[in-house]
Amino acid sequence: MALAAGLVGALALTACSGSGGSGDNASSPASASSGASARTASPGGTGASARLQGSWITTADGKIVALVVTGKQAGVFATGGTVCSGTAGAEDGMQMIHLTCPGGGKERTTGMVDSVDDTTLKVTWSGKTGQETYTKAEGGKLPSGLPTVPVKQ
Repeated sequence: MALAAGLVGALALTACSGSGGSGDNASSPASASSGASARTASPGGTGASARLQGSWITTADGKIVALVVTGKQAGVFATGGTVCSGTAGAEDGMQMIHLTCPGGGKERTTGMVDSVDDTTLKVTWSGKTGQETYTKAEGGKLPSGLPTVPVKQ
């Protein structure tokens, strides 16, 4: 539960970070990948659709993975310390996500949005991750139905 509480805190901070200025990420590993090193959408690309905006949660290999989209900014946070940042937006009629991960992680660097509605987001990542299905997290709360890890005492 402590792990889930930490992730909810990260989601709340990310959602409140505004424009994502460098001061917001100074102590985060993501600061190494922010700025010029993050990939951007193709010229003429626009921000992510309104339906794509927000915090999305899934689990993969026993870890909670959060995908957060605010305007044209996107980030992935996974338990275990993975933090990737970049952009989300329309490219050639498709919604795309481009992320850069410190340490060269390639699991979730380029993603194409297959579908999105009020509660579910499906993204196909170009790496070995393949397609993931995310559930919308509202109000900084984890969605119901996620598996839990017993707390060791």
